[in-house]
Amino acid sequence: MQLSSKKVLFKGLPKSSSRVQDPTLLSRMWKSRAAYAMLAPYFILFTLFTILPVLMAMGVSLTYFDALNWPRFIGWANYLKLFLEDELFLKALRNTLVLALITGPASYLLCLLFAWIINEFKGWLRAFMTLVFYAPSICGQAYLIWNIILTGDRYGLLNGLLLRLGVLSEPRLWMQTERFVTPMLIVVQLWLSLGTGFLAFVAGLQTIDHALYEAAAIDGVKNRWQELWFVTLPAMRPQLMFGAVMQITQSFAIADVSLQLAGNPSVNYAGSTIVTHLLDYGGIRFEMGYASAIATTLFLLMIGSNKLVQRVLRRVGE
Repeated sequence: MQLSSKKVLFKGLPKSSSRVQDPTLLSRMWKSRAAYAMLAPYFILFTLFTILPVLMAMGVSLTYFDALNWPRFIGWANYLKLFLEDELFLKALRNTLVLALITGPASYLLCLLFAWIINEFKGWLRAFMTLVFYAPSICGQAYLIWNIILTGDRYGLLNGLLLRLGVLSEPRLWMQTERFVTPMLIVVQLWLSLGTGFLAFVAGLQTIDHALYEAAAIDGVKNRWQELWFVTLPAMRPQLMFGAVMQITQSFAIADVSLQLAGNPSVNYAGSTIVTHLLDYGGIRFEMGYASAIATTLFLLMIGSNKLVQRVLRRVGE
């Protein structure tokens, strides 16, 4: 009788009292309110100046907007014109993809290779070599230097060298000849590409625990290449992800190097990219709806490329 009464009392208890309820989102936020308060300034600025402009650009891309009159909704007309009628955009898209497919992976691998080599140095020598490789990306006179190198007369450094070696019989107009524009832009972009991603790799290599290499040696890792693949790269996967995002963004957003060296417009639009096309419609013609469609297309290209690269990097070390 006593046992049955206990069963009745137990059955009478509500089910929620037998286990602790999960805290709600608001309660968790209130518990971590100090952290959210410190994050709030960045979150507010990021929302106002990054997320909101992107969403507004997507909305404006569906309108005709000349920056003077109120936007007029036209649906997908800008995108249809972009891919079906605008031959210059298709050429700019092709140029951008060529530059991105070459300079993106190449600059990424160069950043990783040079960071790996520099990490072998110690003390002031490592700091000095890091500065040497990073300096071109922050040098304000970089385009001035390359304009001097690629000048189309015999006083240009490249022409002068090739004439002296007997490779050329007369000076070449490097940036005024269509077939030379893209290769020269690739060379200059690679020279300028050792930027933030390169610094992230250098920092990531210095934070790897050396005990991992000792454990890998016990497990059968025999040479530096195996150490790189099975220990170094998996240990710095966050830096690899960050570097990939930076290099992809940089390779798709090529504009300054083309404007400074090839001009706008370049000869037969050989140096035209999506961003120079965007600057043409947004900054000169003030066709803001059409420019927003170009920007949205570029944004989707970057997002898709980032997703693809992140999927590949997740397999590193497997």
